[in-house]
Amino acid sequence: MIKRYTIRTRKDVELIDITREVAEAVAEAKVEHGLASVYTKHTTTAIFINEAESGLLQDYLTLLEKLVPAHGGYAHDRIDSNAHAHLRSMLLGSGVTLPVIEGKPALGTWQRILFAELDGPRQRSFLVSVVKA
Repeated sequence: MIKRYTIRTRKDVELIDITREVAEAVAEAKVEHGLASVYTKHTTTAIFINEAESGLLQDYLTLLEKLVPAHGGYAHDRIDSNAHAHLRSMLLGSGVTLPVIEGKPALGTWQRILFAELDGPRQRSFLVSVVKA
């Protein structure tokens, strides 16, 4: 089963917790044991798993700005002025795959699935694919 979700981002850079949507797709697939893949087709977004505590969310954004500052003199900026968003996406990755155990995404106590908008605000989408093991 593959399910597509559309979200409207509100900021240039923001992190959105999509764990609920992924769990919903897994439940809808009725797969007891398998794999769930979460993927974004946008080159200026990312998906990753980590804790979603508010201070840590801000720390992620601060780190991205330090590692890959906006307007850092990148060659791609002569076309779109968004090279930083592409480079940040490369660091975070375009998707994650996680086990499905007993019909639920197998996440640790504090783990959340996060969608990173890196060049917003825009309408974005992500895919959840669930397969039986």
